[in-house]
Amino acid sequence: MFILPDCPYCHEAKRLIGQLYRENPEYSKVPLRVIDERAQKELADRYDYYYVPTFYVGGQKLHEGVPDMEKVRQVFEAACRPVP
Repeated sequence: MFILPDCPYCHEAKRLIGQLYRENPEYSKVPLRVIDERAQKELADRYDYYYVPTFYVGGQKLHEGVPDMEKVRQVFEAACRPVP
């Protein structure tokens, strides 16, 4: 998940993730890498996105911008699916 520390939507995404972890402990097993795009600019520049937070799973962008519970849940559901 690409973020900016002062982004209110990123804080909301983190809050929603915490709520998902409480609702379904299986989600807490999903590896989540939080990348501050300012601190890791070189890495962030390799990805195609404009807004934060942005979620990638397996190199595929699944959500970009203002999060809601359903979108964040979809990201975690995709991350839980077995890779073919």
